Amino acid sequence: MILHKGEILFRQGETGPLYEIKSGLFKVVRLQENGSAFMFNILLPGEMIPHHSLLSPKEYHGTAIALVTSEVQAIDPSVWYRSLEEQPDTYRDVALKLQSKLRFMQQRIDQLTAATPAEKMELFAQWFRQYVGDYSLSDILTQEEIGQFIGLRRETVNRLLRGKRL
Repeated sequence: MILHKGEILFRQGETGPLYEIKSGLFKVVRLQENGSAFMFNILLPGEMIPHHSLLSPKEYHGTAIALVTSEVQAIDPSVWYRSLEEQPDTYRDVALKLQSKLRFMQQRIDQLTAATPAEKMELFAQWFRQYVGDYSLSDILTQEEIGQFIGLRRETVNRLLRGKRL
């Protein structure tokens, strides 16, 4: 299935299939009680999502929105979970996928715990280049989203971006 920028793959609170991202990028936002959205994750090619449902079903934790034209393959949950029961060695593959995501998130934690806003921005820019590649940071994410992702105010992100072209 092909999704274009801005199209929704799944919505927070719903249940449905798992997905493998073949190409493209997705942001995951969580709707807050006050109605605002908070971006907390970027999903990359090769990932199977949602991560928290790879071993057992659970409703979607956030809403996944395409950042660029993206291709995903839906995976029927009943087929997936049955395959885990019938082929127990598949659990190792899932464990390795989850380990990879944990290491990915450790880098995110390093970004969030950097001492200065400039260091946070530089670590995020490095992370973005490593995982996202050819896209320009400010072409993919808004200043508000960058700020949410690394724990800075939009105004601070604006000032930092004016100082560098990321």
